[in-house]
Amino acid sequence: MGCFMADINAEQREHIIAEMRKEEHQRQAGYREKALKLFPHVCARCTREFEGKKLRELTVHHKDHNHDNNPPDGSNWELLCLYCHDHEHTRGIQEQRSTETSSDRQDKPTLAHSPFAALGDRLKSPK
Repeated sequence: MGCFMADINAEQREHIIAEMRKEEHQRQAGYREKALKLFPHVCARCTREFEGKKLRELTVHHKDHNHDNNPPDGSNWELLCLYCHDHEHTRGIQEQRSTETSSDRQDKPTLAHSPFAALGDRLKSPK
């Protein structure tokens, strides 16, 4: 762990991580509910329909991979089933790997969004 971790104890660290997970869950729940109201409950890739308990298998995919880009009209979202969503992200990583040199890959993250990207900064500042 980095040197900023030495300034806080394990309990504080766990609290910060729990808060970040809670915030991420709330953010996801907000745009997911909106997307489910805007779009038919059909996977945009495989066209499977979802209802009842199976609706939880339908996820919101951000077309530009930026989870902070949530326009109210849903223009950056599409509903994908768990399998197609996983495939979409795997496909993007594979395409990125095939077009970059090995030195380029080491400098760039594999996905645009990381829910814990600011963890280091949040651990540095006490609440």
